[in-house]
Amino acid sequence: MSLTEYFQDFARLGSGWVLYLLVALSVLSIGVMIERLLWFMPRDTDAERFIREMRGAFERGEVERLLTKYKAAPEVSLQVALRGLEERDRGAEAVAEAMHGERARWRRAGDKHLLILGTLGNTVPFVGLFGTVLGVIKAFDKLTGTQVDAEKLVVSELASALTATAVGLMVAIPAVVAFNFFSRKLRNIMSGADECAHAVLALVHGAEHGKTHPAAPVAAAKDA
Repeated sequence: MSLTEYFQDFARLGSGWVLYLLVALSVLSIGVMIERLLWFMPRDTDAERFIREMRGAFERGEVERLLTKYKAAPEVSLQVALRGLEERDRGAEAVAEAMHGERARWRRAGDKHLLILGTLGNTVPFVGLFGTVLGVIKAFDKLTGTQVDAEKLVVSELASALTATAVGLMVAIPAVVAFNFFSRKLRNIMSGADECAHAVLALVHGAEHGKTHPAAPVAAAKDA
C-alpha cells in the first residue's frame, strides 16, 4: 500500500473523531476559564485608598501595624507594597529590588494557563476546519460508491463535516474573549502594583531625606 493510500484511508475516517477532540478541548478551555476567574477575583484592589492609608501609617509611625493588618491580603498591589515596606530599613534600592521581585512573582502567577486559552483560540478553528475537510473527503468517497441511498449519505456526511467547523468556532471564540479579558485584567492589576510601588519608594526616599538632613538647622544655629 502506497503512502497516498494510507492517507486516503485516514481521510475516510471522517470528522467524527475530530468532534470528540473538540469537545475535549472545550472542556479544557472552560476549566481554565473557571480557574483563572477564581484566581483573579480577589487580586485587584483600590490602590488609591491603600496609598492614602499607607501615607497615614508613615506619618503616625504605624508601618508595622499596616504590615500586620494586610499580611494575609490576597491583593497583588498590597503584597508588592508590603514586600517593599519590609525592606524599608535597608534603603530605597533594597526596597525597589524587593518589590520588583515580588511583582515578577505575581506576574508569573497571573500568566499561568493563559497560554492555553491563547493557543486554543488560535488553533481550534483549524482543527474544526480539518474535520470539515475530512468529512467532505468521506462524503465524496461515498458519492462514488454503489450505495442505494448514496445522496442521503453524502448530505449527512457534509452536514457532519460543517458541524466540525461550527463547533471549532464555538470553542475558539470564548477562549479568545477570555484570553483578552484576563490579559487586560492582569495589566490593570500590575498597573495598580506599580502605583503602590512608586508610592512606597516616594515614602522611603522621603524618610531617608528626613534622616539625612536633621542636623542642618543645628549647624546653621552654631554658625550664627
